Amino acid sequence: MAFSSRPVQQGVTPRRAAADSGSLSNADPAPRLMPDQHAAAILLAAGKGTRMKSRLPKVMHRIAGRTLVGHVLASLAPLGLARAVVVIAPGMDDVAAEVAPHPTAFQTEQLGTGHAARCARGALAGFQGDVLVVFGDTPFVATETFTRMLARRRQADNPAVVVLGMRPADSSAYGRLVLGTDGMLQRIVEHKDATEAERAIGLCNSGVMAIDGAALWPLLERVGNDNAKGEYYLTDIVALARSDGRLCAVVEAPEAELLGINSRVELAAAEKLFQDAMRRRVMEEGATLIDPGSVFFAADTRIGRDVVIGPNVQFGPGVEIADEVEILGFCHIVGARIEKGAIVGPFARLRPGSVIGEKAHVGNFVELKKTELGAGAKANHLSYLGDAHIGTKANIGAGTITCNYDGFNKTRTTIGAGAFIGSDTSLVAPVTVGEGAIIGAGSVITRDVAADALAIARGEQVEKPGWARRFRDKHKGKKD
Repeated sequence: MAFSSRPVQQGVTPRRAAADSGSLSNADPAPRLMPDQHAAAILLAAGKGTRMKSRLPKVMHRIAGRTLVGHVLASLAPLGLARAVVVIAPGMDDVAAEVAPHPTAFQTEQLGTGHAARCARGALAGFQGDVLVVFGDTPFVATETFTRMLARRRQADNPAVVVLGMRPADSSAYGRLVLGTDGMLQRIVEHKDATEAERAIGLCNSGVMAIDGAALWPLLERVGNDNAKGEYYLTDIVALARSDGRLCAVVEAPEAELLGINSRVELAAAEKLFQDAMRRRVMEEGATLIDPGSVFFAADTRIGRDVVIGPNVQFGPGVEIADEVEILGFCHIVGARIEKGAIVGPFARLRPGSVIGEKAHVGNFVELKKTELGAGAKANHLSYLGDAHIGTKANIGAGTITCNYDGFNKTRTTIGAGAFIGSDTSLVAPVTVGEGAIIGAGSVITRDVAADALAIARGEQVEKPGWARRFRDKHKGKKD
């Protein structure tokens, strides 16, 4: 898969994806490690992303329901860093809100990656530990990769800079990492400046680094902008560190982890890579996908074992599925929890705040919003249940509606255990139906119903014998 890339320039290496996405770690956030208070991160997110053709900053676009910058922060989170500073441009209030409570620093002018990293200095004042420099548009770098970079930085030879390298199938757009006979990084050479021998090197630069915090700011202060674009490039610190007699090292990662997003075409390709990896992981962990390619997951979806998922099911953020659940085709589920043995669908919609109890049933064209459906309860047909609590083994008839909104306020409906709600019932909240109560079909319930009572709230049926025949006779001969 060939991605278009950023313009090749010193210090900014395009990042592309491999066709094999098996290493995409953010399909499942890593467990939290021991807090590393001797490490911090600078997350570069000031790019406007003009190729996205969007009012949104590039890092605010989403893969699997999570922003690009959110993916990066999710990978960093298990490290327990002392600080993580996000460098943004002025006016990126939405990015600042997205990354909160992490502090932000402003890059007022787009003057290169070295300048962007330097903008974080105030937010890291007094910090002397190791500093990861990562990119907000590179969402798939694994937590384990960051851990390996930090571990390499702390080895006895004390490298000033550890660069994350890769071996892409097509290296034509990448800077090369030139190693010495001792295996240490000597220099970074951009493709356009490389000799034929250097272009034959398969090890390429990703741009991600782990840097000795005591050396970081002195190195950045010495980075110049004597180049065609007049920009300050982060990769220059490798040559500067070497000139100081410091060593530099390389840690390698799969190409798929170093995918960078620069356009909507690349965003769509990244979504596919993520979904393919997630589908594979879900199946490997014990779930059945009837038609894997038609099922879409969010970055934080949790699926238990012996779950069966039908075709054309979409999961939004915040979904947890317990063991032995069956989700039939064409369901849309966001922010919901489904307990063991429940059955959902087909054509069901579960909205945020909904909880489906153990062995409960939610059937075709049923929508739940902020509703708890108790264990063994059933809502099998054509209903809207919003802002409600439905007790165990209650039965909700077809066409039932909880009327939860009066145009200004949302109010709750409570249905007791074992209650039976007849078809085409409207429950005007706030209202409570007691345990074991029965509501006659076609009722509009506006007052509480006692436990074990029968409530019928509909107009009395009136029958007029022969009226229909006389009506037809009266209109006989008239055109339709």
